[in-house]
Amino acid sequence: MLNLWELRDRFRKISVWQVFLVVMALPTLLALLGVLSALLDPDVETLSHLAQYVLPQTIKNTIFLVIGVAVVTTALGVSLAWLTAVCDFPLRRFFVWALILPMAIPGYVMAFALVGLFEYTGPVQSALRDVLGSSSAFPEIYSFGGVVLALSLALYPYTYLMVRNAFQTQGLRSLEVGQSLGLSIRESFWRICLPTARPWIVGGALLVMMETLSDFGTVAIFNYDTLTSAIYKSWFGLYSLPAALQVASVLLIFVVVITLLERHSRASQRFSQTRSATLMVSRIRLKVVSRWSATAFCLLVFSLAFVMPVIRLLYWAIPNLDVELTAQFWRYMVGSTSLSMIAMAMIAGLALLMAFAARTYNQPFAKIAVRISTMGYALPGTVLAVGLFVPVAAMDNMLSALGFSTPLLQGTMVVMLLAYSVRFMAVAFAPLESNLLRITPSIDAASRSLGVSGIRMLAKVHLPMVRGGLLTAMVLVFVDVMKELPITLMTRPFGFNTLAVRIFELTSEGLWERAALPALAIVLVGLLPAFILIRKSDAR
Repeated sequence: MLNLWELRDRFRKISVWQVFLVVMALPTLLALLGVLSALLDPDVETLSHLAQYVLPQTIKNTIFLVIGVAVVTTALGVSLAWLTAVCDFPLRRFFVWALILPMAIPGYVMAFALVGLFEYTGPVQSALRDVLGSSSAFPEIYSFGGVVLALSLALYPYTYLMVRNAFQTQGLRSLEVGQSLGLSIRESFWRICLPTARPWIVGGALLVMMETLSDFGTVAIFNYDTLTSAIYKSWFGLYSLPAALQVASVLLIFVVVITLLERHSRASQRFSQTRSATLMVSRIRLKVVSRWSATAFCLLVFSLAFVMPVIRLLYWAIPNLDVELTAQFWRYMVGSTSLSMIAMAMIAGLALLMAFAARTYNQPFAKIAVRISTMGYALPGTVLAVGLFVPVAAMDNMLSALGFSTPLLQGTMVVMLLAYSVRFMAVAFAPLESNLLRITPSIDAASRSLGVSGIRMLAKVHLPMVRGGLLTAMVLVFVDVMKELPITLMTRPFGFNTLAVRIFELTSEGLWERAALPALAIVLVGLLPAFILIRKSDAR
């Protein structure tokens, strides 16, 4: 057994950075343990009810939705990436960056904008009735196809960006190899280019599947029951935390499976290219019909995913500006902005410290702690909200036993910010880590030789060199918090509202026109990360 002196020496060897990394990993672990507690101590009666009446249909709906959105986004993303990266056609340079803009529109905003466009009383069906006399053949927007369309148009840029990068790095080399083997351009695409880009295609599809699993607002607008909506209804409709935990545990299984598949696909990205292969001297010049068909296809997608929804929102919002620009709207705007700025400063600051700690204490322990701390982005907001409620309630019970008469943590801003930090830590950590990797170890050694180390080295040496990454991290977190719906909806303090919550409340009552103004505000903010991606992307 260890004596007192040996134990003290071991504790002395534990650095402050190690303790900090453990603290950063704790919220994610607590959220996971909160959900898994439902599996360790199941409520048989609740589980029986869920298994009979809730889970079969919601699991079926979730699986179909995830597969449907993955198929459509993959088809759109791959075709658009190929056209803009390899082919030459009119307006190609415009579509290279324009096709990224739909990222600014959250799924729930895309959903009610499309509903307003394509429902029976909307402009599309009204025009069809004026011209043809009937719109009965037009597909029903409140359907499985409508949910898939809304989510696919909002999420295809993820696949588009990843696959376009793959096609760009391949250049025309793969096509040249195919031609040397006697293959046509079409045969080279199917037999060489597409298989080579498979890891990026799979990675983009899995990322889309993860986002689809996390979606709550879109499926709520279409009244399409999935596991995320079942968690919300179990907690706030049936007032049953055990039921919400049971559903969350099922959703967590889906998340784990997709996360493992994503890790595997990322490990498969081992293709290498010479520098000459990345430089595309000339693009494929399509024939006249194909060239204009490519332009028409890109224009159709861009119009459906960005132009038409924005125009519809403007059509609703502009006539109602005098009515909607009230003190209440500005309270929602101030609430969303202040909350996003607080979360932005907190999460970006913690991510910077975590990236520096992982760099300073470069050991397997640090890598494990960082991986746990950043895995929250894979967890749906509904799962985090329910999972964190369990340990928070337990802490409040402990405080109550110590003499505190009222809950100090439940229903406070602290819980909401904690859930945000778990959900978006990976968003802030990625650009900061990549910027810190560019700082060579020799710079650290020179700093230490001058007596500057630890937090002083971070402030005086590293921080000026990672300002770009820090700004990117802050913008991404700010926008994600502005758009976040389930965490805000399920953990907000009583009486506190944001633009996202306001949109949810209005669309739940079918008040599309009144929801347009806060939706436009979120879309304008969402353009910030889209512009960052446009600047970083190769627009050649």
